[in-house]
Amino acid sequence: MNTRSFVRLAFLALLFVGLFTVAYFFLTHEGLYALDDYYYSRYAQQVATGTFRLAPDPQGLLVDPLRERPLIFGPVALLYKAFGVNSITTTLWPLLATLGCAIVLWLLYGKREPVVAAGAILLLGLHYFTLNLTNYLYPDNILMFWCIYCAASLLIGRRDGQLAGGLWGAFFALLNFAALLSKETIIYYLPFYIGVLLLDGWRRRNRRFWLAAFGVGTVLLLGYLALYQVYTDDALYRIHLIERTNEFLKEGNYIMGKRGALFYRLTMAPLDFFIGTGLGGVILFALLALLNQRRWPDSDAKFWLALAGSTLVFYWFGSTSLTQYNPITLLPRMTTPLLPPLCVAAGFGLRDFSRSGRGAGWLALALLACAGWARSSVSLIYGGLSLYFGLMAILAGPSARASWQRPGTYAFAALLLLAVAGTTAVRPAYFMTKPSVSSHFEQNQLIDGYLQPPARGVVFVDDYLVSNYDYYYDHKKPPGIYFRRYAARDSVRLEPGQQAWLLLNRSTLTNDELTRKLIRYSETDVLACYPGRQLVAEVGKVSLYKLDWGRMATALPVTTLRRKK
Repeated sequence: MNTRSFVRLAFLALLFVGLFTVAYFFLTHEGLYALDDYYYSRYAQQVATGTFRLAPDPQGLLVDPLRERPLIFGPVALLYKAFGVNSITTTLWPLLATLGCAIVLWLLYGKREPVVAAGAILLLGLHYFTLNLTNYLYPDNILMFWCIYCAASLLIGRRDGQLAGGLWGAFFALLNFAALLSKETIIYYLPFYIGVLLLDGWRRRNRRFWLAAFGVGTVLLLGYLALYQVYTDDALYRIHLIERTNEFLKEGNYIMGKRGALFYRLTMAPLDFFIGTGLGGVILFALLALLNQRRWPDSDAKFWLALAGSTLVFYWFGSTSLTQYNPITLLPRMTTPLLPPLCVAAGFGLRDFSRSGRGAGWLALALLACAGWARSSVSLIYGGLSLYFGLMAILAGPSARASWQRPGTYAFAALLLLAVAGTTAVRPAYFMTKPSVSSHFEQNQLIDGYLQPPARGVVFVDDYLVSNYDYYYDHKKPPGIYFRRYAARDSVRLEPGQQAWLLLNRSTLTNDELTRKLIRYSETDVLACYPGRQLVAEVGKVSLYKLDWGRMATALPVTTLRRKK
């Protein structure tokens, strides 16, 4: 199947996923949206301005572990120095890392196994949560970028043998160190690394690769520990910080706060989670590759299946703590180390099906079962794939007249990949059409246009914006302008020459993720407390008012903002 036409399939998949990812990035961007975004961005600004300090809390209290991930905010600092602080420069690094994952899959298999490459690129690149994490400054897609390159270097280095083994071993160690500086969950791959090392030791293979990996890795790790010893007087500071974080949050974990749900978490909860997030089909295709190992022995398929399997076991039963058993949180962004090997293994399953057409009926039934299990919008993905495989179970065969019905042909493989791409892209395409839930850019437009020095005064804002407004000023406190929450009105006194404003973001006040805990008041509640107001400007769902401070005494008590439960 390694012909020019099949190679074209892999390139078209890469091109489509690249364009789709960029379109999703811009059409769904919410600007600064989550707490982690703000902290990573602030650290990036500190690095860019030379004010970042590597030192522990002098009081020995809980310190933010996010600041120990320099390869998340370090590259962003370079972007800030080059292009300034804004929502695009803040999230460009996760976007580039996501695109880099698709590129390495194409480089690995675009010519050797084009259907594998195309299938893996589509399954990974069009997965909703892969795309969802492109426009947030979260570490997960960046970690996924390092993970797939770590796995690829291990695969290629061992394949090349002694000729370039030492160079690949050093590269393997560097990539894993980069992953460690991005997020600690690179440890998901450790059981697989140990297994491959023991296998190579038993077979007496790849000695130069592993010696170089151990040598370079040891130097990097000792240097890293020495750095912490110098700056914090604790070489294992990062591990101790993680443990303190687990201790601080233990009331919400499965041992202390949710002990009754532990059995479910270790049995059916991961299965519910994977099917509910749309990964059921990917797992089924990987299982198909596993079942076809005897029919088409392939060392690369075994490699990715073993890595996916060991990572899945770690995710299913692993712990986030060394001192207490705390199962890993079932969140989509926590699966990013698992996604690359799982999608590549699934790509081998798609390749096997495109060659033989075997198992279409069973796949159709299994996918239909996933659709019934999910009972959500994700069921559309499973239903569409089930329809395709059901039709292939009836129509496909080696003696069929049409080429798209005959396994092993270009048309059959192209139709298979088209079905995968079309069904997987449905969910992210839907979110690309939805309106913003944050109105970040509209809010930024009003702040940039009206709330900049030399303006002086107080701006009353919601409880979400009051904690991160400095982001709109390049993480600097604007001179002469003070932001206060709505409920602080009674404690504010204006000085001569100062103006009071009311900034109302209706998207924030109706955002389900915020109104569950943080925002407990409505637009009507806020406006009732500020009767003396004059509309200055309005962009979308964001309004800026000037306040007549003399009429504030006649307003309803601010405590009404806290009545809504």
